[in-house]
Amino acid sequence: MGGTIMKARVIIAVATSLLLSSVADAAEIKVLASAAIRDAYLELLPQFEKATGNKVTAEWSGSPDIQKRIAAGEAADVVILGNSGTEELIRQGKLMPGSRANFAKSGAGIAVREGAPKPDISSADAVKKAVLAAKSVAYSAGASGAYIVSMFQKMGIADEVKAKTATVKPGEPVGAVVARGEAEIGFHQISELMPVKGIQYLGPLPPEIQNVTVFSGGVHSGTKEPDAATTLVRFLTSPAAMTIITKHHLEPG
Repeated sequence: MGGTIMKARVIIAVATSLLLSSVADAAEIKVLASAAIRDAYLELLPQFEKATGNKVTAEWSGSPDIQKRIAAGEAADVVILGNSGTEELIRQGKLMPGSRANFAKSGAGIAVREGAPKPDISSADAVKKAVLAAKSVAYSAGASGAYIVSMFQKMGIADEVKAKTATVKPGEPVGAVVARGEAEIGFHQISELMPVKGIQYLGPLPPEIQNVTVFSGGVHSGTKEPDAATTLVRFLTSPAAMTIITKHHLEPG
């Protein structure tokens, strides 16, 4: 308990020290971010609000959806998504020059419904056999899902999987689909599988087919609160914030 309190105090102190450009009135900051970092940020953002007096509103979705929304002109102050989406938004001029930052990274994992038989996932071939044996498969509509699709293509089983793929909405945890019994086996970021109840987390993808997604982003070029948004980015990438990131099954970016 003492360690938890101390970490919270350190985080608040860091957030306070980052307020190099204070404003008279509290700022309202909108964050549009990947659902992979949601649990960690639900703990971090209130700490930032308490320390700074700023208000943060966060919306969570998959990286492709975030990229599409920002490209279409949706307003936000801080944007966080899979690295390839960040690079595209930079090319489009949607992020402030020099504001790019890496926030966290995560590998992909596998889960089945709680109480179901646990398939062997110790190798790429074992994963392939488990997927072919499953009656239904789920993967995210985000960054990890795009990779999983390409993985199935390389395995030569894309057509078989497509015919039995369960629907997963942008931002929806794959684990929830598995827990409802809509898919026998599910693939998602480890940080998004671990908090879900009703599933058995089998482990990460084997090293030979693992893919680590870096979640990056920055300050939206159209923000009306550049100082407050920059302070938030600095806070979320500070060493103190990394203790919370790690706690929620993510790795420092």
